[in-house]
Amino acid sequence: MKNTKKKLISQSKVVKFSFTGSNITKYSGLNAVAKYMNQQNIVQSISSSFHTVWHNATRFGVNQILVAIILSSISGISRICRIAAFSGAGLVKALLKLDKAINLNAISTTLKNLGQIGARKLKMLLLSKNARWLQESGLGSITLDADSPRKISLRLSNAILRGETVKSVYGNQEGAEKGYNTTKKGARSYHPLLIFVSEMKRLYHTWFRTGSAYTFNGIVDFLKEVSTRLPKNIIKVLFRADCGFFAGGLFDLLESFGWDYLVKVKLNNPEELLHSQTWAGVEGNKDVAICEFSYMTKGWSNPRIIKAIRIVKEYVQVSYLRQQQIVPVYQDVC
Repeated sequence: MKNTKKKLISQSKVVKFSFTGSNITKYSGLNAVAKYMNQQNIVQSISSSFHTVWHNATRFGVNQILVAIILSSISGISRICRIAAFSGAGLVKALLKLDKAINLNAISTTLKNLGQIGARKLKMLLLSKNARWLQESGLGSITLDADSPRKISLRLSNAILRGETVKSVYGNQEGAEKGYNTTKKGARSYHPLLIFVSEMKRLYHTWFRTGSAYTFNGIVDFLKEVSTRLPKNIIKVLFRADCGFFAGGLFDLLESFGWDYLVKVKLNNPEELLHSQTWAGVEGNKDVAICEFSYMTKGWSNPRIIKAIRIVKEYVQVSYLRQQQIVPVYQDVC
């Protein structure tokens, strides 16, 4: 029997468009996206990484399903049932070389069969693509941000999302657990770990983690993966993070890489420590002072330099020995 199945191998189909008023679609912008994906060999990379074993009962390739998920995500569609309906749109079928819409069971079964190995393979594929794009950028030094924003939609809209964030879920989603959640306390959630190249506003690498994971969990192995996939033209790296990553093990790793780092300090009694330091004023700004000192704590292999800034938040009037005085109220950051 002749095999009439259409296969998506190296490139998605590019559809010619016209303004005749027929075959109108609300997904017309995907045609430009498909062109870009072909130029970047994204479809070919997915096809070579995720092979499809074709049998008589096989109707859809793994690459067709994965590219359908990518295109639907770009279009703001996330649920599997809606992805299935999305794949039935005329333009989408043409781009993916489909005879009919991908059914819900095919999408669900394919993702389950890929499992953890497939997720790992996809993650490394994305990391290799990012490494190539970073190399083509021509940058010699970069800033890697691993911050802890909690408002993911707001940060994305401003293109400054860095680090790791909490995503609440409903029902009994696999891998979701109760953890620190500022928006829905007690809700089950995921807590992925992200790192961005600040100069490019690009998400460089991700780790999927359960909601009960602490901010620091896995950061050492995570950065080892990032380090091995940085292109050779990157000769200088500045790592920035919030206080959740303030740990000696991380600092040892960064120093072994030869990276500079700037991490927000996390101390139990910072006021007492900072009060004992010698502060130097900033020329031209009488309300700002700075200091730096060596600090060593339990579990660290060697002391580190901590830099702090003191800003006059406001001036208040107080009574001292029956006299009214104006004194500054300081805000310290280190």
